[in-house]
Amino acid sequence: MRKILIVVIMIFVAAVAGIMLIRDSHTETDITAETTRIGLILNGSHNDRNYVQTHFEALQSLQKELNLKIICREKVPKDCYKEIVDLIEKEDCKIIVANSFEFGEYMKKAALAYPNIYFLHASGTSHSINMSTYFGRMYQARYLAGIVAALESKTGELGYVASFPLPEVIRGINAFMLGAHSVRPETAVYVRFCNSWTADEPAETATKTLLDNHPQIDVIAVHTNSLKPHKVTESRGIMSIGCNKDNSDLFTSAYLTAVEWNWQGYYREQILDCLRGKFHGTHKWIGMKDGIVKLSGFSSIVSEETKAAVAAANDRLTSREFDVFYGPIRDNTGKLRLDEGESMSDNAMLNTFNWYVEGVTIEQ
Repeated sequence: MRKILIVVIMIFVAAVAGIMLIRDSHTETDITAETTRIGLILNGSHNDRNYVQTHFEALQSLQKELNLKIICREKVPKDCYKEIVDLIEKEDCKIIVANSFEFGEYMKKAALAYPNIYFLHASGTSHSINMSTYFGRMYQARYLAGIVAALESKTGELGYVASFPLPEVIRGINAFMLGAHSVRPETAVYVRFCNSWTADEPAETATKTLLDNHPQIDVIAVHTNSLKPHKVTESRGIMSIGCNKDNSDLFTSAYLTAVEWNWQGYYREQILDCLRGKFHGTHKWIGMKDGIVKLSGFSSIVSEETKAAVAAANDRLTSREFDVFYGPIRDNTGKLRLDEGESMSDNAMLNTFNWYVEGVTIEQ
């Protein structure tokens, strides 16, 4: 009798578990049964082979899985409010995604005007009940890129073509330098700003000028969306490290690697929260451990020694026991900025970073 009772209980438990699984499956199916229309606001071209394309591709990759319809607006000016309203009222979009910091004021305005619409704003800083802002700790990948550049360089002199002297870019430059110094303390980094995120001509000019001024530079890192710096370096037989997306298929002879965005996981998580009615607006700065940033695959010219050094540093970063801006760190005037055991706050990295670490020279 006891055995029969045990069997009955086991059958009952299995049946309940099966019902719960069916219910869960049914719930997941229900939330994607109806097509969700998402409005995507881009400040450039969807096929720029750079930052803008990374957002476009991430959302496109989720269309079938989550039953999405992406309505894209490209090359949108800073004042994007009209485009947002159009996407909501004419295209019936329930989620609005914007990729650039400069859209912040208008995303915030729209989130207030449309409380039943969800807003996702990459690189933004403010948030509300129906709007999230988010970015990745790309400086961590740039630290690894600095290791690659220093170990692959024969001269120890590196170049860095950058967009603007903003905190985001400054922490990227400094992280690159600290990565280089971690494996080769005598390394020098020369920086030239092109004062544009996207324009080809100033990026090309900045690269040529930097190389002409410092003929010993044999590796350049790029921190602007133009691909012109890679064309210049390849024509001169100089190695380069890419920005935002792996473009090794375009530059086959001297391209080492790239710092790369992968937004897919974050967008999947946030869209599912919207569909489940569990969305809560937050501001997140997401680390390498969560997969939003990484160093792309290495080209065939990268040595095994370099790969091993990067793997070891990557393990330290993803363990969360180490981050790039841990002291002691001195600036390029010799002043101690972070003492032994001290770490830079997120607020300082995000908003007030205006100095350069030891070894960095800014070209005027």
